[in-house]
Amino acid sequence: MRRILPFAAALAAAFLFQPALAAQAGDEAAAIARAVDDAVARYQLPGIAVGVIRDGQVVAVETRGELAAGGGEPVTPDTLFKIASNTKAMTGAVLARLVDQGKLRWDDPVTKHLPQFRMHDPWVTANMQVRDLLVHNSGLGLGAGDLMLWPEPNDFTRADIIAGLEHLKPVTSFRSGYAYDNLLYVVAGEVAAAAGGAPYEELVRREIFAPLRMDGCRVGSWKLSEAGPVALPHRRVDGRNVAIHEDEELVPDITSMAAGGIRCGVDDMLKWMQAWLDPANPWLSPAQRRAVWTGHMPMPVSERMRAWDNTHFSAYGFGWRLSDVNGHWKVAHTGTLTGMYSSLILLPDLRAGVIILINGPGEHARTALGQVLMERFTAPQAGHDLAHFAGLLEQERAQRKAAEPLPDTSSRRPATVAEARDLLGVWRDPWFGEVAICRRADGIGFASARSPVMRGRLMRVGERWLVEWDDVEVDAEAWLHPPATGATLTLSHVDPEADFSYDYADLAFTRQRDCP
Repeated sequence: MRRILPFAAALAAAFLFQPALAAQAGDEAAAIARAVDDAVARYQLPGIAVGVIRDGQVVAVETRGELAAGGGEPVTPDTLFKIASNTKAMTGAVLARLVDQGKLRWDDPVTKHLPQFRMHDPWVTANMQVRDLLVHNSGLGLGAGDLMLWPEPNDFTRADIIAGLEHLKPVTSFRSGYAYDNLLYVVAGEVAAAAGGAPYEELVRREIFAPLRMDGCRVGSWKLSEAGPVALPHRRVDGRNVAIHEDEELVPDITSMAAGGIRCGVDDMLKWMQAWLDPANPWLSPAQRRAVWTGHMPMPVSERMRAWDNTHFSAYGFGWRLSDVNGHWKVAHTGTLTGMYSSLILLPDLRAGVIILINGPGEHARTALGQVLMERFTAPQAGHDLAHFAGLLEQERAQRKAAEPLPDTSSRRPATVAEARDLLGVWRDPWFGEVAICRRADGIGFASARSPVMRGRLMRVGERWLVEWDDVEVDAEAWLHPPATGATLTLSHVDPEADFSYDYADLAFTRQRDCP
Protein backbone atom coordinates (compact mmCIF):
# COMPACT_ATOMS: atom_id res chain seq x y z
CA MET A 1 0.00 0.00 0.00
CA ARG A 2 1.30 3.44 -0.95
CA ARG A 3 1.71 5.68 2.06
CA ILE A 4 0.90 9.36 1.59
CA LEU A 5 3.15 11.71 3.53
CA PRO A 6 1.35 14.32 5.66
CA PHE A 7 2.48 17.20 3.43
CA ALA A 8 1.50 15.38 0.26
CA ALA A 9 -1.84 14.44 1.78
CA ALA A 10 -2.51 18.02 2.74
CA LEU A 11 -1.52 19.22 -0.74
CA ALA A 12 -3.80 16.67 -2.38
CA ALA A 13 -6.67 17.63 -0.07
CA ALA A 14 -6.13 21.30 -0.89
CA PHE A 15 -6.36 20.63 -4.63
CA LEU A 16 -9.54 18.60 -4.12
CA PHE A 17 -11.08 21.18 -1.79
CA GLN A 18 -10.26 24.26 -3.85
CA PRO A 19 -13.15 23.88 -6.34
CA ALA A 20 -15.58 23.43 -3.45
CA LEU A 21 -14.30 26.59 -1.78
CA ALA A 22 -14.56 28.51 -5.05
CA ALA A 23 -18.13 27.30 -5.55
CA GLN A 24 -19.04 28.26 -2.00
CA ALA A 25 -17.53 31.73 -2.46
CA GLY A 26 -19.35 32.10 -5.76
CA ASP A 27 -22.65 31.13 -4.16
CA GLU A 28 -22.13 33.66 -1.37
CA ALA A 29 -21.23 36.46 -3.78
CA ALA A 30 -24.30 35.69 -5.88
CA ALA A 31 -26.58 35.69 -2.82
CA ILE A 32 -25.21 39.03 -1.64
CA ALA A 33 -25.59 40.56 -5.10
CA ARG A 34 -29.15 39.26 -5.30
CA ALA A 35 -30.04 40.79 -1.93
CA VAL A 36 -28.62 44.17 -3.00
CA ASP A 37 -30.56 44.01 -6.28
CA ASP A 38 -33.74 43.20 -4.36
CA ALA A 39 -33.21 46.22 -2.08
CA VAL A 40 -32.58 48.59 -4.99
CA ALA A 41 -35.66 47.35 -6.84
CA ARG A 42 -38.05 47.27 -3.90
CA TYR A 43 -37.07 50.66 -2.49
CA GLN A 44 -36.15 52.38 -5.77
CA LEU A 45 -32.81 53.53 -4.40
CA PRO A 46 -30.81 56.10 -6.37
CA GLY A 47 -27.49 54.58 -5.29
CA ILE A 48 -26.00 52.11 -2.83
CA ALA A 49 -22.63 50.65 -1.81
CA VAL A 50 -22.38 47.44 0.23
CA GLY A 51 -19.42 45.55 1.65
CA VAL A 52 -19.28 42.21 3.47
CA ILE A 53 -16.45 40.70 5.53
CA ARG A 54 -16.14 37.01 6.43
CA ASP A 55 -13.30 35.61 8.59
CA GLY A 56 -11.68 39.03 8.58
CA GLN A 57 -11.49 39.21 4.79
CA VAL A 58 -13.59 41.21 2.34
CA VAL A 59 -15.73 38.75 0.39
CA ALA A 60 -18.05 41.13 -1.45
CA VAL A 61 -18.28 44.75 -2.56
CA GLU A 62 -21.46 45.66 -4.44
CA THR A 63 -22.33 49.07 -5.86
CA ARG A 64 -25.44 50.13 -7.75
CA GLY A 65 -26.98 53.31 -9.10
CA GLU A 66 -25.69 56.83 -9.58
CA LEU A 67 -24.11 59.68 -7.66
CA ALA A 68 -27.08 61.82 -8.73
CA ALA A 69 -30.19 60.22 -10.20
CA GLY A 70 -30.17 60.69 -13.96
CA GLY A 71 -26.64 62.09 -14.00
CA GLY A 72 -25.01 59.01 -15.45
CA GLU A 73 -22.06 58.85 -13.03
CA PRO A 74 -22.04 55.46 -11.29
CA VAL A 75 -21.52 54.72 -7.63
CA THR A 76 -18.11 53.09 -7.15
CA PRO A 77 -16.32 51.54 -4.15
CA ASP A 78 -14.55 54.86 -3.47
CA THR A 79 -17.68 57.03 -3.77
CA LEU A 80 -18.03 59.27 -0.73
CA PHE A 81 -21.25 58.91 1.27
CA LYS A 82 -22.24 60.77 4.42
CA ILE A 83 -21.87 58.10 7.10
CA ALA A 84 -23.88 60.32 9.49
CA SER A 85 -23.96 58.91 13.06
CA ASN A 86 -21.45 56.19 12.23
CA THR A 87 -19.12 59.14 12.80
CA LYS A 88 -19.77 58.73 16.53
CA ALA A 89 -17.62 55.59 16.71
CA MET A 90 -14.76 57.54 15.12
CA THR A 91 -15.12 60.29 17.70
CA GLY A 92 -15.01 57.64 20.42
CA ALA A 93 -11.93 56.13 18.79
CA VAL A 94 -10.11 59.47 18.70
CA LEU A 95 -10.73 59.85 22.43
CA ALA A 96 -9.60 56.25 23.04
CA ARG A 97 -6.34 56.93 21.19
CA LEU A 98 -5.79 60.01 23.36
CA VAL A 99 -6.39 57.89 26.47
CA ASP A 100 -3.77 55.44 25.18
CA GLN A 101 -1.39 58.38 24.77
CA GLY A 102 -2.04 59.59 28.33
CA LYS A 103 -3.56 62.89 27.19
CA LEU A 104 -6.89 62.36 28.96
CA ARG A 105 -8.81 59.87 31.10
CA TRP A 106 -12.34 58.61 30.61
CA ASP A 107 -13.21 59.76 34.13
CA ASP A 108 -11.84 63.28 33.64
CA PRO A 109 -14.46 65.95 34.40
CA VAL A 110 -15.50 67.61 31.14
CA THR A 111 -14.73 70.96 32.75
CA LYS A 112 -11.07 69.95 33.09
CA HIS A 113 -10.77 70.30 29.32
CA LEU A 114 -13.61 72.77 28.65
CA PRO A 115 -13.94 75.13 31.65
CA GLN A 116 -16.84 76.94 29.92
CA PHE A 117 -18.97 73.76 29.79
CA ARG A 118 -22.31 74.04 31.62
CA MET A 119 -25.36 71.82 31.95
CA HIS A 120 -28.69 73.05 33.34
CA ASP A 121 -27.93 71.54 36.76
CA PRO A 122 -24.63 72.72 38.33
CA TRP A 123 -24.16 69.34 40.02
CA VAL A 124 -24.34 67.60 36.64
CA THR A 125 -21.88 70.12 35.23
CA ALA A 126 -19.39 69.31 37.99
CA ASN A 127 -19.83 65.55 37.77
CA MET A 128 -20.15 64.90 34.03
CA GLN A 129 -17.12 62.93 32.89
CA VAL A 130 -15.68 62.50 29.40
CA ARG A 131 -17.25 59.01 29.21
CA ASP A 132 -20.70 60.50 29.87
CA LEU A 133 -20.50 62.55 26.68
CA LEU A 134 -20.60 59.33 24.62
CA VAL A 135 -23.33 57.17 26.17
CA HIS A 136 -26.56 59.20 26.04
CA ASN A 137 -27.12 59.26 29.81
CA SER A 138 -27.20 63.03 30.40
CA GLY A 139 -30.85 63.27 31.42
CA LEU A 140 -31.67 65.42 28.38
CA GLY A 141 -34.62 64.44 26.22
CA LEU A 142 -34.33 62.59 22.91
CA GLY A 143 -32.46 64.77 20.42
CA ALA A 144 -32.44 67.78 22.75
CA GLY A 145 -31.08 70.89 21.03
CA ASP A 146 -30.69 69.25 17.61
CA LEU A 147 -32.22 72.31 15.95
CA MET A 148 -28.81 73.92 16.50
CA LEU A 149 -27.40 71.29 14.11
CA TRP A 150 -30.14 70.64 11.58
CA PRO A 151 -31.64 71.59 9.21
CA GLU A 152 -28.62 72.98 7.43
CA PRO A 153 -27.41 75.58 6.80
CA ASN A 154 -27.64 77.60 9.99
CA ASP A 155 -25.27 79.86 11.88
CA PHE A 156 -24.93 77.96 15.17
CA THR A 157 -21.33 77.28 16.17
CA ARG A 158 -19.80 74.74 18.52
CA ALA A 159 -19.38 77.52 21.06
CA ASP A 160 -23.13 78.20 20.73
CA ILE A 161 -23.84 74.54 21.49
CA ILE A 162 -21.66 74.55 24.60
CA ALA A 163 -23.41 77.73 25.74
CA GLY A 164 -26.87 76.47 24.81
CA LEU A 165 -26.65 73.26 26.85
CA GLU A 166 -27.14 75.26 30.04
CA HIS A 167 -30.65 76.19 28.87
CA LEU A 168 -31.80 72.67 27.93
CA LYS A 169 -33.80 71.30 30.84
CA PRO A 170 -33.37 67.61 31.68
CA VAL A 171 -36.33 65.23 31.51
CA THR A 172 -34.76 62.57 33.76
CA SER A 173 -32.02 62.55 36.37
CA PHE A 174 -28.38 62.23 35.35
CA ARG A 175 -27.25 58.68 34.40
CA SER A 176 -30.69 57.23 35.13
CA GLY A 177 -31.70 56.36 31.57
CA TYR A 178 -30.90 56.31 27.87
CA ALA A 179 -31.97 59.07 25.45
CA TYR A 180 -30.06 59.51 22.21
CA ASP A 181 -28.38 62.87 21.76
CA ASN A 182 -26.03 64.58 19.30
CA LEU A 183 -24.95 67.76 21.09
CA LEU A 184 -22.75 66.00 23.61
CA TYR A 185 -20.82 64.32 20.78
CA VAL A 186 -20.07 67.81 19.48
CA VAL A 187 -18.78 68.59 22.97
CA ALA A 188 -16.75 65.34 22.89
CA GLY A 189 -15.08 66.52 19.70
CA GLU A 190 -14.13 69.77 21.43
CA VAL A 191 -12.78 67.84 24.43
CA ALA A 192 -10.63 65.81 22.02
CA ALA A 193 -9.35 69.01 20.42
CA ALA A 194 -8.49 70.53 23.79
CA ALA A 195 -6.73 67.41 25.09
CA GLY A 196 -5.08 66.52 21.79
CA GLY A 197 -3.82 69.99 21.02
CA ALA A 198 -5.28 70.07 17.51
CA PRO A 199 -8.68 70.67 15.88
CA TYR A 200 -11.05 67.71 15.80
CA GLU A 201 -10.69 67.16 12.05
CA GLU A 202 -6.90 67.08 12.30
CA LEU A 203 -7.10 64.50 15.09
CA VAL A 204 -9.39 62.27 12.99
CA ARG A 205 -6.94 62.38 10.10
CA ARG A 206 -3.97 61.73 12.38
CA GLU A 207 -5.44 59.09 14.70
CA ILE A 208 -7.73 57.19 12.31
CA PHE A 209 -7.41 57.94 8.60
CA ALA A 210 -3.60 57.88 8.41
CA PRO A 211 -2.81 54.75 10.45
CA LEU A 212 -5.69 52.76 8.93
CA ARG A 213 -4.99 54.01 5.38
CA MET A 214 -8.51 55.38 4.98
CA ASP A 215 -7.17 57.80 2.40
CA GLY A 216 -10.46 58.58 0.66
CA CYS A 217 -12.44 59.67 3.74
CA ARG A 218 -13.07 63.35 4.36
CA VAL A 219 -13.56 65.33 7.59
CA GLY A 220 -13.65 69.05 8.28
CA SER A 221 -13.31 71.33 5.25
CA TRP A 222 -12.10 69.84 1.95
CA LYS A 223 -12.04 70.50 -1.79
CA LEU A 224 -14.46 68.65 -4.01
CA SER A 225 -11.95 68.47 -6.87
CA GLU A 226 -9.41 66.70 -4.63
CA ALA A 227 -11.80 63.97 -3.45
CA GLY A 228 -13.18 60.87 -5.13
CA PRO A 229 -16.70 60.76 -6.56
CA VAL A 230 -19.31 62.18 -4.17
CA ALA A 231 -22.83 60.78 -3.78
CA LEU A 232 -25.58 63.37 -3.47
CA PRO A 233 -28.48 62.88 -1.05
CA HIS A 234 -31.93 62.43 -2.60
CA ARG A 235 -35.57 62.78 -1.70
CA ARG A 236 -38.65 61.32 -3.39
CA VAL A 237 -40.80 63.70 -5.44
CA ASP A 238 -43.79 62.34 -7.36
CA GLY A 239 -42.27 58.87 -7.38
CA ARG A 240 -38.85 60.05 -8.60
CA ASN A 241 -35.49 60.43 -6.86
CA VAL A 242 -34.43 64.08 -6.86
CA ALA A 243 -30.90 65.09 -5.80
CA ILE A 244 -30.54 67.74 -3.09
CA HIS A 245 -27.70 69.61 -1.39
CA GLU A 246 -25.13 69.67 -4.17
CA ASP A 247 -21.73 70.62 -2.72
CA GLU A 248 -19.72 73.70 -3.63
CA GLU A 249 -16.04 73.31 -4.56
CA LEU A 250 -14.99 74.06 -0.98
CA VAL A 251 -17.02 71.76 1.24
CA PRO A 252 -17.23 73.49 4.63
CA ASP A 253 -16.64 72.11 8.07
CA ILE A 254 -19.98 71.77 9.85
CA THR A 255 -20.85 72.24 13.50
CA SER A 256 -22.12 68.66 13.81
CA MET A 257 -18.91 67.09 12.43
CA ALA A 258 -18.07 65.01 15.54
CA ALA A 259 -21.67 63.77 15.81
CA GLY A 260 -22.33 62.91 12.17
CA GLY A 261 -20.27 64.82 9.59
CA ILE A 262 -17.66 62.42 8.18
CA ARG A 263 -17.84 61.06 4.62
CA CYS A 264 -16.28 57.79 3.44
CA GLY A 265 -16.53 55.25 0.65
CA VAL A 266 -17.30 51.58 1.14
CA ASP A 267 -13.67 50.51 0.60
CA ASP A 268 -12.44 52.75 3.39
CA MET A 269 -15.28 51.71 5.70
CA LEU A 270 -14.21 48.10 5.18
CA LYS A 271 -10.69 49.05 6.35
CA TRP A 272 -12.26 50.66 9.43
CA MET A 273 -14.21 47.48 10.14
CA GLN A 274 -11.21 45.19 9.64
CA ALA A 275 -9.22 47.22 12.17
CA TRP A 276 -11.92 46.51 14.77
CA LEU A 277 -12.33 42.84 13.81
CA ASP A 278 -8.60 42.18 14.28
CA PRO A 279 -7.90 42.28 18.04
CA ALA A 280 -4.16 42.00 17.33
CA ASN A 281 -4.10 45.23 15.35
CA PRO A 282 -1.84 47.53 17.40
CA TRP A 283 -3.73 50.64 16.30
CA LEU A 284 -5.66 50.55 19.60
CA SER A 285 -4.67 48.90 22.87
CA PRO A 286 -6.64 45.92 24.20
CA ALA A 287 -7.66 48.01 27.21
CA GLN A 288 -9.21 50.71 25.05
CA ARG A 289 -10.87 48.19 22.75
CA ARG A 290 -12.57 46.78 25.84
CA ALA A 291 -13.53 50.24 27.07
CA VAL A 292 -15.09 51.27 23.76
CA TRP A 293 -17.03 48.00 23.39
CA THR A 294 -18.24 47.81 27.00
CA GLY A 295 -21.95 48.38 27.62
CA HIS A 296 -21.86 51.60 29.66
CA MET A 297 -25.58 52.46 29.38
CA PRO A 298 -28.41 49.89 29.20
CA MET A 299 -30.77 50.33 26.24
CA PRO A 300 -34.27 48.94 25.78
CA VAL A 301 -34.71 45.67 23.88
CA SER A 302 -37.43 46.31 21.32
CA GLU A 303 -40.11 43.88 20.23
CA ARG A 304 -38.44 43.71 16.82
CA MET A 305 -35.09 42.75 18.37
CA ARG A 306 -36.74 39.98 20.35
CA ALA A 307 -38.73 38.66 17.39
CA TRP A 308 -36.06 38.95 14.69
CA ASP A 309 -32.82 38.34 16.63
CA ASN A 310 -33.74 36.58 19.89
CA THR A 311 -31.98 39.49 21.63
CA HIS A 312 -31.57 39.42 25.42
CA PHE A 313 -29.48 42.53 26.11
CA SER A 314 -28.81 45.88 24.52
CA ALA A 315 -26.44 48.64 25.64
CA TYR A 316 -24.47 51.60 24.37
CA GLY A 317 -20.67 51.73 24.36
CA PHE A 318 -18.49 54.61 23.24
CA GLY A 319 -20.12 55.29 19.87
CA TRP A 320 -21.40 51.75 19.33
CA ARG A 321 -24.62 49.83 20.06
CA LEU A 322 -24.00 46.42 21.63
CA SER A 323 -26.40 43.47 21.67
CA ASP A 324 -26.71 39.71 21.17
CA VAL A 325 -28.18 38.26 17.97
CA ASN A 326 -29.11 34.56 17.88
CA GLY A 327 -26.40 33.87 20.42
CA HIS A 328 -23.74 35.99 18.70
CA TRP A 329 -22.21 39.26 19.89
CA LYS A 330 -23.20 42.22 17.69
CA VAL A 331 -21.53 45.65 17.62
CA ALA A 332 -23.26 48.09 15.31
CA HIS A 333 -24.55 51.57 14.54
CA THR A 334 -26.68 53.37 11.98
CA GLY A 335 -26.50 56.83 10.48
CA THR A 336 -29.29 59.07 9.24
CA LEU A 337 -29.19 62.47 7.56
CA THR A 338 -31.58 64.04 5.07
CA GLY A 339 -31.35 61.81 2.00
CA MET A 340 -28.50 59.64 3.35
CA TYR A 341 -28.56 56.38 5.32
CA SER A 342 -25.81 54.10 6.60
CA SER A 343 -25.61 50.89 8.60
CA LEU A 344 -22.53 49.15 10.02
CA ILE A 345 -22.77 45.71 11.64
CA LEU A 346 -19.87 43.82 13.22
CA LEU A 347 -19.96 40.27 14.61
CA PRO A 348 -16.58 40.24 16.39
CA ASP A 349 -16.51 36.59 17.47
CA LEU A 350 -17.15 35.54 13.85
CA ARG A 351 -14.79 38.21 12.45
CA ALA A 352 -17.61 39.22 10.13
CA GLY A 353 -19.26 42.48 9.20
CA VAL A 354 -21.57 44.37 6.86
CA ILE A 355 -21.50 48.02 5.72
CA ILE A 356 -24.38 49.64 3.81
CA LEU A 357 -24.29 53.18 2.38
CA ILE A 358 -27.35 54.67 0.63
CA ASN A 359 -27.80 58.11 -0.96
CA GLY A 360 -31.59 58.27 -0.82
CA PRO A 361 -34.57 57.65 1.45
CA GLY A 362 -33.44 54.28 2.72
CA GLU A 363 -34.45 53.63 6.31
CA HIS A 364 -36.34 50.42 5.58
CA ALA A 365 -33.88 49.43 2.85
CA ARG A 366 -30.89 49.45 5.20
CA THR A 367 -32.85 47.59 7.90
CA ALA A 368 -34.14 44.83 5.64
CA LEU A 369 -30.90 44.42 3.68
CA GLY A 370 -28.76 44.52 6.81
CA GLN A 371 -30.89 41.81 8.37
CA VAL A 372 -30.64 39.54 5.32
CA LEU A 373 -26.86 39.91 5.14
CA MET A 374 -26.34 39.54 8.90
CA GLU A 375 -28.44 36.38 9.01
CA ARG A 376 -26.01 34.73 6.59
CA PHE A 377 -23.74 34.56 9.66
CA THR A 378 -26.11 34.41 12.63
CA ALA A 379 -28.96 32.26 11.28
CA PRO A 380 -28.03 30.84 7.86
CA GLN A 381 -30.66 28.14 8.21
CA ALA A 382 -33.48 30.70 8.35
CA GLY A 383 -33.44 31.37 4.62
CA HIS A 384 -35.20 34.75 4.90
CA ASP A 385 -35.01 37.02 1.87
CA LEU A 386 -35.41 40.80 1.65
CA ALA A 387 -39.12 40.58 0.85
CA HIS A 388 -39.68 38.80 4.17
CA PHE A 389 -38.23 41.61 6.28
CA ALA A 390 -39.68 44.33 4.05
CA GLY A 391 -43.11 42.85 4.68
CA LEU A 392 -42.56 42.80 8.44
CA LEU A 393 -41.49 46.45 8.38
CA GLU A 394 -44.62 47.41 6.47
CA GLN A 395 -46.75 45.60 9.04
CA GLU A 396 -45.00 47.49 11.86
CA ARG A 397 -45.60 50.81 10.14
CA ALA A 398 -49.28 50.03 9.57
CA GLN A 399 -49.70 49.11 13.23
CA ARG A 400 -48.05 52.34 14.40
CA LYS A 401 -50.21 54.41 12.07
CA ALA A 402 -53.34 52.68 13.35
CA ALA A 403 -52.32 53.23 16.97
CA GLU A 404 -51.39 56.89 16.47
CA PRO A 405 -52.74 58.16 13.14
CA LEU A 406 -51.49 61.30 11.47
CA PRO A 407 -53.83 64.19 12.32
CA ASP A 408 -56.05 65.40 9.48
CA THR A 409 -54.82 68.86 8.47
CA SER A 410 -56.59 69.00 5.09
CA SER A 411 -58.82 71.86 6.27
CA ARG A 412 -55.82 74.14 6.75
CA ARG A 413 -56.02 77.73 5.58
CA PRO A 414 -53.73 80.76 5.96
CA ALA A 415 -54.15 82.60 9.25
CA THR A 416 -55.37 86.16 9.03
CA VAL A 417 -53.79 89.19 10.66
CA ALA A 418 -56.85 89.66 12.83
CA GLU A 419 -56.71 86.09 14.12
CA ALA A 420 -52.96 86.26 14.78
CA ARG A 421 -52.98 89.69 16.40
CA ASP A 422 -51.85 88.39 19.81
CA LEU A 423 -49.09 86.27 18.26
CA LEU A 424 -47.46 88.95 16.13
CA GLY A 425 -44.00 89.98 17.25
CA VAL A 426 -40.45 88.80 17.76
CA TRP A 427 -40.08 85.90 20.18
CA ARG A 428 -36.95 84.42 21.73
CA ASP A 429 -35.88 81.01 23.00
CA PRO A 430 -32.73 81.06 25.18
CA TRP A 431 -30.82 78.49 23.09
CA PHE A 432 -32.48 78.68 19.65
CA GLY A 433 -32.62 82.46 19.45
CA GLU A 434 -35.25 84.67 17.88
CA VAL A 435 -38.17 83.92 15.57
CA ALA A 436 -40.39 86.53 13.97
CA ILE A 437 -44.14 85.94 13.65
CA CYS A 438 -44.95 88.80 11.33
CA ARG A 439 -46.88 89.73 8.21
CA ARG A 440 -45.61 88.66 4.82
CA ALA A 441 -47.06 88.74 1.31
CA ASP A 442 -49.04 85.51 1.61
CA GLY A 443 -50.20 85.87 5.22
CA ILE A 444 -48.39 85.48 8.53
CA GLY A 445 -44.81 84.21 8.51
CA PHE A 446 -42.79 82.26 11.05
CA ALA A 447 -39.07 82.91 10.51
CA SER A 448 -36.06 81.82 12.52
CA ALA A 449 -33.22 84.34 12.67
CA ARG A 450 -30.43 81.76 13.04
CA SER A 451 -31.81 78.81 11.05
CA PRO A 452 -32.94 80.34 7.76
CA VAL A 453 -34.41 77.10 6.38
CA MET A 454 -36.92 77.14 9.21
CA ARG A 455 -39.28 79.67 7.68
CA GLY A 456 -42.92 79.06 6.99
CA ARG A 457 -46.47 80.30 7.01
CA LEU A 458 -48.88 80.28 9.91
CA MET A 459 -52.00 78.24 9.15
CA ARG A 460 -55.28 77.50 10.90
CA VAL A 461 -56.64 73.98 11.28
CA GLY A 462 -59.92 74.43 13.06
CA GLU A 463 -58.99 76.12 16.31
CA ARG A 464 -55.35 75.05 16.09
CA TRP A 465 -52.30 76.85 14.72
CA LEU A 466 -49.89 75.09 12.37
CA VAL A 467 -46.55 76.14 10.87
CA GLU A 468 -46.34 75.06 7.21
CA TRP A 469 -42.66 75.23 6.24
CA ASP A 470 -41.68 76.83 2.94
CA ASP A 471 -38.85 74.38 2.23
CA VAL A 472 -40.06 70.85 1.46
CA GLU A 473 -36.89 69.45 2.98
CA VAL A 474 -38.14 70.53 6.41
CA ASP A 475 -40.44 67.55 6.60
CA ALA A 476 -41.83 67.89 10.13
CA GLU A 477 -44.66 70.38 10.41
CA ALA A 478 -45.27 71.94 13.79
CA TRP A 479 -48.29 72.78 15.90
CA LEU A 480 -47.90 76.21 17.44
CA HIS A 481 -49.31 76.60 20.93
CA PRO A 482 -50.08 80.23 21.92
CA PRO A 483 -49.06 81.29 25.40
CA ALA A 484 -51.53 81.24 28.22
CA THR A 485 -51.38 84.17 30.64
CA GLY A 486 -47.77 84.63 31.72
CA ALA A 487 -46.60 81.47 29.89
CA THR A 488 -44.46 80.84 26.82
CA LEU A 489 -45.15 80.05 23.18
CA THR A 490 -44.28 76.46 22.31
CA LEU A 491 -44.21 74.02 19.36
CA SER A 492 -44.89 70.29 18.97
CA HIS A 493 -44.84 67.72 16.16
CA VAL A 494 -47.88 67.29 13.93
CA ASP A 495 -46.69 63.84 12.83
CA PRO A 496 -46.00 61.61 15.87
CA GLU A 497 -43.35 59.77 13.79
CA ALA A 498 -41.46 62.93 12.82
CA ASP A 499 -37.68 62.83 13.16
CA PHE A 500 -36.70 63.56 16.76
CA SER A 501 -34.02 65.99 15.58
CA TYR A 502 -36.81 68.49 14.95
CA ASP A 503 -36.54 69.27 18.63
CA TYR A 504 -39.71 71.30 19.07
CA ALA A 505 -40.33 69.96 22.57
CA ASP A 506 -37.41 71.89 24.09
CA LEU A 507 -38.38 75.28 22.64
CA ALA A 508 -40.01 77.89 24.87
CA PHE A 509 -40.37 81.37 23.36
CA THR A 510 -41.05 84.58 25.24
CA ARG A 511 -42.13 87.75 23.46
CA GLN A 512 -39.41 90.37 23.00
CA ARG A 513 -40.82 93.19 20.87
CA ASP A 514 -43.13 94.17 18.04
CA CYS A 515 -42.55 93.15 14.44
CA PRO A 516 -40.20 95.50 12.55
